[in-house]
Amino acid sequence: MTLTLQELAVLSEGELVGDPALVIGGAASLAEAKQGEITFFANPKYVAQLRTTHASAVFVPLTLKESIAAAQIRVADPEQAFQQIALKFAPLPIEYEPMIHPSAVIGANVQFGDRVSIQPHAVIERGSTIGDDTVIGAHAYIGHECVIGAQCLIYPHATIRERSLIGARVIIHSGAVVGADGFGFEIKDGRHVKIPQIGIVQIDDDVEIGANTTIDRARFGRTWIQAGAKIDNLVQIAHNVVIGKHALIASQAGIAGSTRVGDYVMLGGQSGLTGHIEVGARVIIGAKAGVSKNIPPDSGIWWGIPATPIRKAQERLAWVNRLGQFFERVKALEEKLKR
Repeated sequence: MTLTLQELAVLSEGELVGDPALVIGGAASLAEAKQGEITFFANPKYVAQLRTTHASAVFVPLTLKESIAAAQIRVADPEQAFQQIALKFAPLPIEYEPMIHPSAVIGANVQFGDRVSIQPHAVIERGSTIGDDTVIGAHAYIGHECVIGAQCLIYPHATIRERSLIGARVIIHSGAVVGADGFGFEIKDGRHVKIPQIGIVQIDDDVEIGANTTIDRARFGRTWIQAGAKIDNLVQIAHNVVIGKHALIASQAGIAGSTRVGDYVMLGGQSGLTGHIEVGARVIIGAKAGVSKNIPPDSGIWWGIPATPIRKAQERLAWVNRLGQFFERVKALEEKLKR
């Protein structure tokens, strides 16, 4: 597919600076774009790449002062405009034919909505319900008495254990495990004895769960991922955790049991939350932070171990980095006193 710059300017409602007849056949980043492709510039720290890009055209902010060789389409939001146009050059999305593959294993009393697609070697256990337009990928496992809503996409090799409740338009990527037992043991006669994990996992509408993420079932009650939450790959969510609406959780974060994460919270990569605490709405937890106590809502960015407000954490880090200089000064003073 190709589009002229004039067509791209009309589609993005932008102001064209350049040859309207120039043909564009692809989209790429500033560093990787070639002649015949369009890119975007939205962050001033990439101005060096803007100056050297080989792209034929660039989406730029309305206020750009930089002079560049490439044609420009000036828009209010270059990244959003680029994303909209990049989709037009992307391959068509994969479509799954409505069917139940002969190799799929279907238990008794399974109910299917309209236009479901059950791919090869998927297993759906007894008493489960699959909603309209949902796709169950190859080798995926759906446990007993699960409910999966409409328009869900369960990728190959995902596992959804018994009695899990999945809303509509949920995406679960390969290797994710929903509903494994929570990590609960008690010591009896010097041995660790398993505490029964008899609760469920509930995942509400429009949630996305990344590859190899694990969400444990509750000890009792539910582990609950609320509507619109987005969870990256390799995240661990323990039993009875509640993740609020539209929360974002980055890769390798870990959340211990019975912790509550508020609406619109953002957890950075490798951050860790101890159990039985609450992180209030709209808080940001920085990468590698360790959270050991409640954090009130709307209290900004927290970082460090233990996590503290970002300015305090940065100050603490600066003190640590200056310790060497401090020791040298003390040493010099001791030498002076000896003399």
